[in-house]
Amino acid sequence: MKKIMSVVLAMCAAALGARGADDWPAFKVDWRAGVESPADVSFLLQAPAGKDGFIKVKDGHFVKPDGSRLRIWGLNATGAAGLPATNNAPVIAAALARRGINCIRFHFLDSAWALTDAKGDNTRSLNPAALDRLDRFVFELKQRGIYADLNLNVYRSYKPGDGVRESEWLGIGKGATYFDERLLELQREYARNLLTHTNAYTGRAYREEPAVAVVEFVNENSLVEAWLANRLNGNQTTKPNDTWHDIPPSYAADLTKQFNAWLPQHVPAAKLAAWRDASGQVPRMNKQQALKADQDRFDAEACFYMEVEGRFFRTMAKFLREDLGVKSLLIGDSDHNHGMSGYPHVAALAQLDAVDGHIYWQHPRYLNDPRSKRRSGFSIPNTPMVDDPRNSSVVQLSRTAIVGKPFTVSEANHPFPAEYACEGVPVLAAYAALQDWDGIFWYSLAHQDVTTMEKNALAHFDLAKDAVKLNQIAAGALLFLRGDVQAAKQTLARSYSHEQVLASLRMGWKDQPYFTPGFPLTLPLIHGVRVSSFDGPSTGAFAPAATNDIASDTGELVWRASGKGTGLVVVDTPRSQALIGHLATQRGATKNLRAEMQTPFTAITLGALDQQPIAMAQRLLLTVGARMANSGMTWNANKTSLENWGNAPARLEPLAGKLIFQGLDKASAVTAQPLDGDGAPLGAPIKLARANDTWTLDLGQPATPWYVLTVQR
Repeated sequence: MKKIMSVVLAMCAAALGARGADDWPAFKVDWRAGVESPADVSFLLQAPAGKDGFIKVKDGHFVKPDGSRLRIWGLNATGAAGLPATNNAPVIAAALARRGINCIRFHFLDSAWALTDAKGDNTRSLNPAALDRLDRFVFELKQRGIYADLNLNVYRSYKPGDGVRESEWLGIGKGATYFDERLLELQREYARNLLTHTNAYTGRAYREEPAVAVVEFVNENSLVEAWLANRLNGNQTTKPNDTWHDIPPSYAADLTKQFNAWLPQHVPAAKLAAWRDASGQVPRMNKQQALKADQDRFDAEACFYMEVEGRFFRTMAKFLREDLGVKSLLIGDSDHNHGMSGYPHVAALAQLDAVDGHIYWQHPRYLNDPRSKRRSGFSIPNTPMVDDPRNSSVVQLSRTAIVGKPFTVSEANHPFPAEYACEGVPVLAAYAALQDWDGIFWYSLAHQDVTTMEKNALAHFDLAKDAVKLNQIAAGALLFLRGDVQAAKQTLARSYSHEQVLASLRMGWKDQPYFTPGFPLTLPLIHGVRVSSFDGPSTGAFAPAATNDIASDTGELVWRASGKGTGLVVVDTPRSQALIGHLATQRGATKNLRAEMQTPFTAITLGALDQQPIAMAQRLLLTVGARMANSGMTWNANKTSLENWGNAPARLEPLAGKLIFQGLDKASAVTAQPLDGDGAPLGAPIKLARANDTWTLDLGQPATPWYVLTVQR
């Protein structure tokens, strides 16, 4: 009977939500408020950032100069978001620190709406006013213990005055930036202009600034990927209006010339003779031709692109280190496309200080792509990740980590308007700690100065107005930066031969995201996983792994999923605990927390705000997240996107249910202080009802996704 009632209550809650988000209460985040908060977790940060010197790599991880471990818990600031008005910079920096952010990835700095001077016919100079705003923001962040990650080539749209061919057809030049001499020269020039610039507020050039943790070369830009996505053919018919497009004809011709100059040093003359066309050249293949080519022909072209990529990363690193004297850590690019093998690209990236990945659960670009349905047995779009552990963000990212190299995730999100987005931050935080990764950057704080966003609606990627995710980021900082989830007891290394790396490029969708036949995709949810070699003896057979109740080898994480609508992730450690998933039908509990929810899908986290375990802590941070929506927004018929995006204010799904806290040692009273969108107290504290050794909090009034609990003893 109890199970029947829980299902009925869940159906009622779902029906309530279906009536429309305009019935939900508004819940605002005001970045201008500058309030103090009882949920402040800035104690996790060490200020100023880089006070003892530059971050280094030791034993495959980031360390501070004293040898102590550094993990990055970061946010992207895209374009103008990284260049706030100078009077806003201190307020924003303080708010970020309160939520536990210790690094900002400055993304799209080279765009016309950020640092690049948009006036004139070229993109070769930096806007002095924009540069001053960057300098002030970096200074304010540094003072609060927040590092910077500076990106170089991301979204520079070339102009005729840059001295590049076919500038109007080149766009941002992805692919061509690896091999065209003029584009290579312009990238070095931009790096020199930015990294030798002296910040007037810190008194140091960026190349000598220990608060700059990382410098990245390019963004989501792989020559191998471009080849197998038909973006190196030179068959443009329209000028580019998007990130991804074919290269102009003259660039394609130049790449073919370079390919033919490379071939005689790597392929026997007899084979070359058979491959040449009537003009005497070996033509490069498009995707369709490559997939059908014999192995030698395919391997030759793949190896050429891999070598061009590898040479770019080596020469750019040498330029930054030797010519400019950059002391920060260097990252080349990210493994960002899990629909194809990333191993050839990662092998090139591994030459640098760290490797990196990107992940979006159900990226809006692909929600209408029928091929995406092949990723799993669950209906897409709007499928919760907890129902699909084998294709989860955790598993997709885990393929990239390498033995002896730090691993970061410089972009991650469950983009709005996904109805299960509340699962993203706590699940990835927990499993990133299990995998002992070195950094996560959520994408993105915003694309403009956050203090000017009062009238902005929720957008795909901006977190600045998303109270659920922002609050979870504070909770995630406790879990990840403090190491509340233990690293896996066992780390399994796998090795690929060079032939396997090449063959992986022609594997199909059924082999994604690992492109390693026989690899159990739940293994990264149990043990640590790393690649030990891309040019060694291949790993043999893999032992089977659990598929339903998937428990980490530490015993702290369990992922339960036996089908659609059954997913539940349980995090149970002494200082951080969480229940994430279908809590109305899948009852969950940890040592100190039990949830009885009617709201169908919820993510609940509980973390100690001191160094004590939850059982002994005096103050606890509690987040209870469900859906968020824009006022007036409406879905399309199949829920792949919104017909009407709506407007501000953002609205919070009302919660129905109760939380029971147990095992709070010697507690005599427990109160819960609801918080508003900025972390300030929202009304009076709520006194929790006691029954023997349990304390119960009824959710829903007031409407809020977070609280600070105080335990009296």
